[in-house]
Amino acid sequence: MKYILYLLLTGFSASIFAQKADRPNIIFIMSDDHALQAVSAYGHEVSKISPTPNIDRIANEGIKFDQSFVTNSLCGPSRATMLTGKYSHKNGFRANTDKFDSSQQTWISLLHDAGYTTGVIGKWHLKSTPKGFDHWNILNDQGEYYNPDFISNGDTTYVEGYTTDLVTDYSLDWIKEQKDADKPFALLIHHKAPHRNWMPPIRYANEFDNVEFPVPDNYFDDYEGRQAASEQEMVVYKDAQEGHDLKMSVAVGSDEWRKDIWPHLFDRLTDVQKEAWFKAYRAKNDKMNASQMTEKEMALWKYQRYLQDYCATVKAVDENVGRVLDYLDEQGLTENTIVVYTSDQGFYLGEHGWFDKRFMYEESFKTPLVMRYPKAIKAGNTAQAMVQNIDYGPTFLDYAGVTIPEDMQGKSLKTVAEKGKTPKDWRKSVYYHYYEYPGFHMVKRQYGVRTDRYKLIHFYNNIDTYEFYDLKKDPSEMNNLIDAPEYQDEIASLREELARLMKEAEEPPYESWKNTDYRKEARMRRLKEKKMKAQSKTK
Repeated sequence: MKYILYLLLTGFSASIFAQKADRPNIIFIMSDDHALQAVSAYGHEVSKISPTPNIDRIANEGIKFDQSFVTNSLCGPSRATMLTGKYSHKNGFRANTDKFDSSQQTWISLLHDAGYTTGVIGKWHLKSTPKGFDHWNILNDQGEYYNPDFISNGDTTYVEGYTTDLVTDYSLDWIKEQKDADKPFALLIHHKAPHRNWMPPIRYANEFDNVEFPVPDNYFDDYEGRQAASEQEMVVYKDAQEGHDLKMSVAVGSDEWRKDIWPHLFDRLTDVQKEAWFKAYRAKNDKMNASQMTEKEMALWKYQRYLQDYCATVKAVDENVGRVLDYLDEQGLTENTIVVYTSDQGFYLGEHGWFDKRFMYEESFKTPLVMRYPKAIKAGNTAQAMVQNIDYGPTFLDYAGVTIPEDMQGKSLKTVAEKGKTPKDWRKSVYYHYYEYPGFHMVKRQYGVRTDRYKLIHFYNNIDTYEFYDLKKDPSEMNNLIDAPEYQDEIASLREELARLMKEAEEPPYESWKNTDYRKEARMRRLKEKKMKAQSKTK
């Protein structure tokens, strides 16, 4: 009786002090640019060559979402959306030039207030200090693949090692500290990999040297009828840096990399690491340099090199996911821990000739999503409900018994995850908006709507074009049918649905943002911050 009175007098909800077993631990693992095609649970031909057994394990012991989408296919904006449960225009982080206001409401801060111990380790990339976390140990900016700088509570530390391994090392150390605590924990494990420039650990640098990856049918796409697609700069055989991205040397016997826009690429490596790295690539580069390839043969060679490095980098991510799962098993934490694996967006593995993301086309619009919670989610289920990264926060809050704020724009996936079926009142379409043009890869600004079968995209700003696709008949999105007479009724219906979604998302009027200069806004913000910092020093 005295204990209950104490709780009431101190103003805390009794639910905060509920037994740890009553609320699940949460481990949210997010990689960077992990294509759905490279997760073998999804059955793509690429992943059959380079399987991901540990990520598959989460799917096999839980649920796999087949229709998982992002709202803005770009690193920073995707992370801001994940944290807030809100579209980019609502959380204020539309492009990588923006700065995330980490003082705003996030699902992690709400869990923290509800009694969870919270942490984030790895990539942050939001230009702000993490808030709502008891512990944070983040990579500097994008992070490096080798010997990265970690920032923890304001202190920057150089750490020798391979970053994917290090992020996992630190994560496991933190989980060990929580194992016997009387509070549940929520940990964000955020990998840099497999972000460009796809540097695998030395142990896997030659893993796929002797395999032939299947070349997409549209690798040599001519982009007919798709203006925005024709004006990008992300073609593997034209735009990937031969040194930085493809690790091509200048001549037989040379360890000098070809034209490289980031000459510091190997400055992070120790002499021992550098020699091991060059040794891993020397023979295959010599073979390339000694060959007499045609232009087309070289384009195909670059595709194989890209996939070899990309999949070797993914292999290390999968291996480290396995380390986390094994530890949970060893410590008896599996049953009461939600484990999610996803990526901040999808990625092109040569489709349309591309690497990178940004477009609303399927390969970058879709993202892998698998979830395991043995206590409540039946093993081996597959969901067809259309879900988005705005849904993650509401889901975790729902499972933790925390009220989902009305201003969060996503929906809890709890019912979908536990029943494996799509509720009758579930969304029938999803909304997308990409803002960052001009910028890296010169992908046009765009917004659009997708239903289970059709997609409508509006490219705007310095162009004004629409694209419409019948995904059932044209899953590779090669034929823009915006002017096809037989589809005009569907197009009209999608225009109405797009307008409805924009209104529901509280998107401001088109005229107010179609020509916004985000880079100028960022410059003005930085100047203002610099001025305020200077003024504070003089006081």
